[in-house]
Amino acid sequence: MAHKVMRIRGLLGVLAVLVLVAAGYFGRGFFGTAVTIHELLGENKQLKQAITNLTSEEQIGYAKVISQRTDEDGSLRTTIRFVESSREDKTKMVLQKEYTIEGDIIHFDALVVTFGDKMIMDGKSRALYLWRRVYGEHMPPQEGFPIEEAGVEPRRYADLLEMLPAEQRRVFWTAIWDLANDPERLKQHDIKAIYGNVIYQKLREGLIYVFKISPTGHLYPEVVPDM
Repeated sequence: MAHKVMRIRGLLGVLAVLVLVAAGYFGRGFFGTAVTIHELLGENKQLKQAITNLTSEEQIGYAKVISQRTDEDGSLRTTIRFVESSREDKTKMVLQKEYTIEGDIIHFDALVVTFGDKMIMDGKSRALYLWRRVYGEHMPPQEGFPIEEAGVEPRRYADLLEMLPAEQRRVFWTAIWDLANDPERLKQHDIKAIYGNVIYQKLREGLIYVFKISPTGHLYPEVVPDM
């Protein structure tokens, strides 16, 4: 009887080891759930290829004044349509929202990541961004209206990391912004900078404010007539 108990215990021990090995293999190797942002940036060739495939963005969207009115209390209200265009087709919209903001000076707040030569396989500059919020000069930035949600894969980049498992995409978009204040990690992963970029403009009806971004991450508006 004692011999049988020892055999059973031995079998259970072997099974426990096999379960742990399988969990480690499937949990990390198969499903990729244990990967960190540092491993993604440092070891994942698919991610590097995806970032290398980023083209020069140039036009990324626009803002257009729908109406401007003065309320009974004398305050000016500006209603704008904010549009973000597709990476592949500038005439296709991936995001469209309308905001009514007090005043006519509107701030557009974005997060920008610029990559160095080692991170990019062809050695050319690349940048990606995330729109955060829009607000007027008469309101605190923290009370601004959200555009994209931090940590959520932006619709404009939905196809950028499509070759990666869903969990790895989530890790990238959740954690990439947290590296901003870690100079050692930035240097290690050859990321030039992660920073906020706020542009503002005094908006008028009859004009379109076209947002553009350079390969080095310079975000700026170009004013054109609304034809």
